[in-house]
Amino acid sequence: MKIKIPPFFILSCWVAASIAPGIAYAQIYSGTSAAGTVVLSNFSSPEARVLLIAPSRGGYEAPASTAVASKSISAIPSAFKEMIEDAARQHDLDPNLLHAMIKVESGYNPQALSAKGARGLMQLMPDTARRFGVSDAFNPKENIRAGAEYVQWLLKLFQGDVELALAGYNAGEQAVIRAGYRIPNYGETQKYVPKVMAHYK
Repeated sequence: MKIKIPPFFILSCWVAASIAPGIAYAQIYSGTSAAGTVVLSNFSSPEARVLLIAPSRGGYEAPASTAVASKSISAIPSAFKEMIEDAARQHDLDPNLLHAMIKVESGYNPQALSAKGARGLMQLMPDTARRFGVSDAFNPKENIRAGAEYVQWLLKLFQGDVELALAGYNAGEQAVIRAGYRIPNYGETQKYVPKVMAHYK
């Protein structure tokens, strides 16, 4: 949902959120359209990139990977954008798929660390990092390159089925195979796949 609204309303929203911290509220992004109109939106877009109001703990749903991020990054840093596009070209992938995965995995936080030990932008597990020759999983370029290579490998394994590739990325390819080439019945994976697909679409 995106609406265009007078600038004074932004201040009102911020004040209301500040004086009522116990009330759950959704995230709100703000920005300015090409015509100069202030835009408020509940999702990030080219016209609304600045996170004006972050969701409260009561209304926040952590990334499927349970990555611990110090803050939400609503705008894609240009350096990451270039790295993602380079990795996508190198591994014949749609860069939008990588963007969707990173959005869900880490929220573009290169220092994200999950409770299970997954690290960096694409939340590489230590075994996966070693498997794809990563020496520093918190290095954005290495992390994206290895994540993209793994995604490409999974897509080949599952004959281009994006949802199965995502399930394999989250739960491991063997879990998908044991489930009869279906999304495994793991709560995290069942949430992860549609969430990434929603961002991708």
